[in-house]
Amino acid sequence: MVGLITALIVIPLVGAFALFIGRSRNARAIALLFNAVAASYAFMLWRNFDTNAAGLQLVERHAWIPAIGAEYLVGMDGLSLLLVFLTSLVIPFAFLAQRMDRGFCALMLIMQSALYGTFTAQNFVLWFLFYEMSLIPAFLLIKIWGGENRDRAATKFFLYTFLGSVAMLLSFLGIYFAKGTFDFAALAALGKHGLVTGKLAWFAFAGIFLGLAVKVPLFPFHTWLPDAYESAPTGVSMVLTGVLSKMGVYGFVRLLLPLFPNEIKVIGPWLLTLAICSIVFAPLAAWAQSDLKRMFAYLSVNHLGYCMLGLFAVTARAGPLIDTQAALSGVFIQIFNHGITAAALFYYVGLLEQRRGMRGINDFGGLMQCTPLLCGWMSVAMFSSLGLPGLNGFIGEFLIFKASFAMAASFTAVAVIGLLVTAITFMRAMQSLFSGPLPESCRAFPELRRNEKLLIVPVTLLMFAIGIAPQFVFNIFNTTVIQMARLFA
Repeated sequence: MVGLITALIVIPLVGAFALFIGRSRNARAIALLFNAVAASYAFMLWRNFDTNAAGLQLVERHAWIPAIGAEYLVGMDGLSLLLVFLTSLVIPFAFLAQRMDRGFCALMLIMQSALYGTFTAQNFVLWFLFYEMSLIPAFLLIKIWGGENRDRAATKFFLYTFLGSVAMLLSFLGIYFAKGTFDFAALAALGKHGLVTGKLAWFAFAGIFLGLAVKVPLFPFHTWLPDAYESAPTGVSMVLTGVLSKMGVYGFVRLLLPLFPNEIKVIGPWLLTLAICSIVFAPLAAWAQSDLKRMFAYLSVNHLGYCMLGLFAVTARAGPLIDTQAALSGVFIQIFNHGITAAALFYYVGLLEQRRGMRGINDFGGLMQCTPLLCGWMSVAMFSSLGLPGLNGFIGEFLIFKASFAMAASFTAVAVIGLLVTAITFMRAMQSLFSGPLPESCRAFPELRRNEKLLIVPVTLLMFAIGIAPQFVFNIFNTTVIQMARLFA
């Protein structure tokens, strides 16, 4: 009998197959139908998930390739469930953001299946298969449907992520030959006392770190990201920033931190330095951009740098259990919040580009005079990304900085500069887009349409709901945080 998790993974694949054999005229409607079915299964997973129980739940285990220790092993904890929900929200949001043909929709559904598999697989071979499965659709979506310079951007994206994946694969092969298992739980149990020793430990650590750092991306492995986000179609940019980047952060939590706690403690200051560089240098680069997509791409690096700051502070500098729990809670909810807010920002850039044919920050001005609703709703997403109290972005950033100050005060103090530069960058963008004289080219700029309002309003209300009463999100992963905090203590 097929379990709920397996069904969740298979449904988008069935949808992709249906698109390949069906008529192209109703491609997006068919894709949305399968998204609705997948969302219903995600809801059933939540209903069957015991938020008060620690460890993996809804586990499905079957023999697969016993000769190499590969099993079909899937299961969920609070973090996995949170990311499944995030995928189920962002993917349909992306489908509704632009018109799509049959091939586009099919590739998006394949990528959705790969994301579900990545967030639930508990054996490295299976996890790596899903991890790589997401790479091919993303590459094709950028290369075929992307904008100017799409060939260069797609090739750069593929080479960076593929080489990182090769390094990660070689590391896990070394671990397998030393320990004889690919099971995440078994390897994590060995990690606290030293998974492997000597040079092999550092080579394995370096390979996995490189693969995940490219995916996040963490400074200085981020240089593929602005080109990919700029060239990708609106819906693909939303998925890249909203969900695909979370695969890297998830990998740090699921793989690197539990398997190599001793190595992280040794080089902890260097890792914290990389996180600080992501937080500070990325908004400086964003400040210098004139293209809105590139600006928000660099700010995405900045916000994911907050997640890395929290994770590295927890593992590199031991602190009280309550601070460890606060940092992990902040990282988890920041993953979710950033996915929603960043996807919304790229959606708004898509709306501006559809109306004007351009997306340069200097191509607009005075939009508040002709499109007050568009400007108002977009401002909410910007303030959310900025971390304004009362909106979802504030919760994760506050918890991360609160806990990181207790465990790595000097590094966190430098990171605060990133908050200031991010604020300046957003204020500059808002001033250039919304204020000042209205150019002649923008006088006929259309206001939000009815279908756009129906898409924007629920997303914005979710930002307010999490910002005002976030406990319904914390309840999903509280028990997982407590369990992981004990592991890192």
